Amino acid sequence: MKSITIKGSERESVGKKATKALRNAGKVPCVVYGGDKPLHFSADELAFRDLVYTPNAHTVAIELEGKETVNAVLQDIQFHPVTDAIIHIDFYQLFDDKMVTMNIPVRLQGNSPGVRNGGRLLFRKRKLAIKALPSKLPDFFDIDISKLRIGQNISVASLLNDDFSILHPDNQVVVQVKTARTAVVTDDEDEDEEGAEGAEGASEEAAQE
Repeated sequence: MKSITIKGSERESVGKKATKALRNAGKVPCVVYGGDKPLHFSADELAFRDLVYTPNAHTVAIELEGKETVNAVLQDIQFHPVTDAIIHIDFYQLFDDKMVTMNIPVRLQGNSPGVRNGGRLLFRKRKLAIKALPSKLPDFFDIDISKLRIGQNISVASLLNDDFSILHPDNQVVVQVKTARTAVVTDDEDEDEEGAEGAEGASEEAAQE
């Protein structure tokens, strides 16, 4: 998984007055949990742009003057209720031998024949929570929908991998094509369905349950 470097300064004071002063200076107070003790630091709000305002998932390399780089993942973020400015971020420290939980974005690949025939594509889960060692974290779940027909779906069961655990039920639907009033099933689609095998067949069975 790609990593974003955040350069900041360790916070000596974590009181309300010091925190307010940081925010007034355009900085974001942050805390890294998961180590021997919480690590308090701050960084310019602009430093978090590529981490926060993106659909992609990233790990973070936190560089503080006089300290070793800390690898972490974003755990929680708070925004100002009026201005939407970032006002606080929690991180969780990564260790090579410790599992971490993270939300991984889902990307759809290809064009669904079911949609071309008038069906409605329903993207049920745009992110999936997984648990894995840091070195096994994927950047995305890429799902091929080029054979997804009306009435079919793709569930978590087809995405299982030995590198990580997906923290959703196997029958959780990720994407499906539902019938719409204008939907039609063509002769070509019927023929293709008869020859469908493997993961395609598993998706069809899930849709019929």
